[in-house]
Amino acid sequence: MRNLVMYELMSLDGVAEEPGDWMFDVDDDVFANLGRVIAAQDDVLLGRGTYDYWSGYWPTSDVQPFADFINTTTKHVVTSSAPEEPWESSVVVQEPLVDYVRALKERQGGDIGVHGSLTLAASLLEADLVDVLELVVVPTLAGAGRRLFGDRSEPGRLRLESVAGSPTGAAFLRYARG
Repeated sequence: MRNLVMYELMSLDGVAEEPGDWMFDVDDDVFANLGRVIAAQDDVLLGRGTYDYWSGYWPTSDVQPFADFINTTTKHVVTSSAPEEPWESSVVVQEPLVDYVRALKERQGGDIGVHGSLTLAASLLEADLVDVLELVVVPTLAGAGRRLFGDRSEPGRLRLESVAGSPTGAAFLRYARG
């Protein structure tokens, strides 16, 4: 069975929405860590908001290693209506999310990534479908903003698999479902 791997950038106080306002000093280690994570992925789940935002940016971006990856990887878009802006290798999810993800995990292939997409991420965590959390925690206190870990109806246990850091203080934390 394939792993569903959630990759999220977040501040030390847990804010995970658009990092442009609070993510400073991105160094080569952050990009190397991202490259390691996406090298194992050949499908990505995106929420509609992230899809709409990214489809206007990534097709013409040269920010590597993510631009080549996201533009060529199959993107499964979780939405109630088809996006207006077409983006190569995109598929609209037309069945219930839990059923779709379970079937996707059963297919042959590498890891399935979730990047950004906080509403989708929360739904996948709540449904206990996430196998691995790859968190990049930066030494910033964002204050206000959407957090990845909101209210859960059930507690969850994770197992720490690895910890690394960057020269600018980012922590790379890899957790697996416990």
